[in-house]
Amino acid sequence: MRRNIVHSGADALIYEIRQIVGVAKKLEALGVPITYENIGDPIQKGEKVAPWMKKIVSDLILEDKSWAYTATQGFEKTRNFLAEKVNERGGAQITADDILFFNGLGDAVAKIFGFLRREARVIGPSPAYSTLSSAEAAHSGYEHMTYNLNPEQGWMPDLEDIENKVKYNDSIAGILLINPDNPTGAVYDKNVMREIVKIAEKYDVMLICDETYAHVNYSETGTIHLSEVIGNKVPGMALRSVSKEFPWPGGRCGWLEIFNKDKDPVFARYAKSLLDAKMLEVCSTTLPQMAIPEVYSHPQFLPHLKERNEKFKKKAKLATESFKGLKGVTVVEPKGAFYLTVAFDKGVLGDKMTLPISNAKAEEFIRPLLGNCAPDRRFVYYLLASTGICVVPLSSFCTDRDGFRVTLLEEDEEKFRWIYNTLRKSIEDYTASA
Repeated sequence: MRRNIVHSGADALIYEIRQIVGVAKKLEALGVPITYENIGDPIQKGEKVAPWMKKIVSDLILEDKSWAYTATQGFEKTRNFLAEKVNERGGAQITADDILFFNGLGDAVAKIFGFLRREARVIGPSPAYSTLSSAEAAHSGYEHMTYNLNPEQGWMPDLEDIENKVKYNDSIAGILLINPDNPTGAVYDKNVMREIVKIAEKYDVMLICDETYAHVNYSETGTIHLSEVIGNKVPGMALRSVSKEFPWPGGRCGWLEIFNKDKDPVFARYAKSLLDAKMLEVCSTTLPQMAIPEVYSHPQFLPHLKERNEKFKKKAKLATESFKGLKGVTVVEPKGAFYLTVAFDKGVLGDKMTLPISNAKAEEFIRPLLGNCAPDRRFVYYLLASTGICVVPLSSFCTDRDGFRVTLLEEDEEKFRWIYNTLRKSIEDYTASA
């Protein structure tokens, strides 16, 4: 073409969590049975939707208004309901006008970074969730800026690293955090959250907190929402969703809770641009928005959350114990979300290591993929072809640490144990093969 039409950030639009599926599907076609542990979809892994929840949604479908457009910002009854829930926490106070719905948080993230001034950067955690890191990198045209999460301290944020990078790089306009965290499963307590708020206030930057897993939390302290610690000065927003906590990932329903919009005219104008962009699309999907107050208010909702969190706590403990005593890896027991991260110690992985692949066609397919790839990706490819277990290399989460992320979602306990025992044995065999 006479003009280059490709955005400078196009190469950053990589979502390894789903891209690995392409390799898995080809191996599956060659006769390798695949166990998909790459993506956080509880329904696909066998979780059953609660009957009372199904009845709420099915009853709403019979209402004609669930088939109609809703208000651009979102269903008014639901926005009022959610604002009240935020205000009940006793922190930052909001109104329905501070809530904005999207077709899932992927849509929200695209708008957050798509309408941010290009030279304004948002620093995020490393390891980083791909949707967020890729969107920020694509928006800026540069590599995503990160601060470190430390596995030696339970994957907690390195507060000194955050402050130094914000202090000495005035292009940083925001700090992103994920709580509970994906991919590490870490949960930040109130002290950690308050320290990050102090940094944001000191350097006059906004906060963005992904709270997708706010209700998937089995830690001792429970989730500390951004609204509880942000105070009345720092502008910010929390990202919320029904995808993991109902769970209803196919509902594509997420929303922003926007705080202290009136405290900064630049932030207020930016928040308005998000609403203006939404107006061009008319509205987000009506049905799941209508379901939120009904589900959250149902007498079975809190017991439902408690039961799920007890289940994930048990799985997190069982999964972590599978790696007990295994040399060469660091495994921190998750406290929230439904992932476990295995980090290889520095220098453990080598380019001569292998796993046996019994399927000759699978071995023939995988070998060309092994050249010039990151050490942990090499392990992941061998694992996939050898055992059929599909995990995501940690290096694809915007980090220089080798490792992989696996889910805690398998509902069949026998298969769950097989997955984690196989992962341990594969690590042992791979590292011993050099």
